[in-house]
Amino acid sequence: MVAEPPQRVERSKPRPVAGWREHHAWSAAASLRRLMSRPVGTLLTVAVMALALALPLTFYLLLGNLQKLGDALGQNQAVAVFMQTGQTGPSVEMLATKLRERPDVASVTVKTPQQGMDELAKMQGFSGALSTLDSNPLPYALEVLPKPGSSADDVARLVTDLRGMQGVELVQDSGTWRERLDALLGVGNRVVLILAVLLALAVLLVVGNTVRVDIASRSEEIGVLMLIGASGAFVRRPYLYAGIWYGLFSGLLAAGIALVIETALAEPMTRLGHVYQGKLQIGTLPIWLLSAVPLAAAVLGWLGARVVSAWQLRKAA
Repeated sequence: MVAEPPQRVERSKPRPVAGWREHHAWSAAASLRRLMSRPVGTLLTVAVMALALALPLTFYLLLGNLQKLGDALGQNQAVAVFMQTGQTGPSVEMLATKLRERPDVASVTVKTPQQGMDELAKMQGFSGALSTLDSNPLPYALEVLPKPGSSADDVARLVTDLRGMQGVELVQDSGTWRERLDALLGVGNRVVLILAVLLALAVLLVVGNTVRVDIASRSEEIGVLMLIGASGAFVRRPYLYAGIWYGLFSGLLAAGIALVIETALAEPMTRLGHVYQGKLQIGTLPIWLLSAVPLAAAVLGWLGARVVSAWQLRKAA
């Protein structure tokens, strides 16, 4: 009787991609459990990072409303054009039609001498003096409104052209106000950008220091892993996910803080809008910005953890 040959036991083939994916999932879950195991420390770290991220959002919100307030106060205020006293109604209307065809002009309003007299009569202290006049000394006037969003240079060119037109006696423009407002908003935008960069560096430092302390407290465990052949990426991966969790949670909290500040400002800003008869539109933080903050914070957390963990593991090796 011939003995049957022993059956070969086929070993399962290694699955490097599946193992890599499983370790990523384990690292994400393990790092989250570790953060949840010390809620007070995690909450304090997340709160500090969230406040740092909420500051540029708050300044961005305030700057946007300042720009809208400038619009209401006259950033796009009409340019007043006073015609010479000898100009007639048809000639003034012809000039207004010509100005309306310009691409840098939004609208042109013609004011007759009688309309100007009626406006003066409504002002306190002028009604008695006007009644003594034998005739109306006021000329025709035009209110030229530049296109919305026109820069100070665009308005200055428009004013220069208006002063050179035939029949124009005087042009009044708040060009200095526009230049000052544009300069102020330019400084504000630069301050917000610098502040965002500095506070992003602060987030990197907070995450990096937290990960450094965590690695130092587990130095013996990390040493054993490296002795048995664990790669640097394998050891570093849970700390990278910890940085991502820190950044993600702080970004969500920062967006919530910004929404709370926006809600707190809504009522006084609405009252201010009523004062300006609805000309002041309240600015809010865009949805895309609030959605991008947690993602950007997660990237910052990963970057801070990546730099510090690589440095710490290099020292341990």
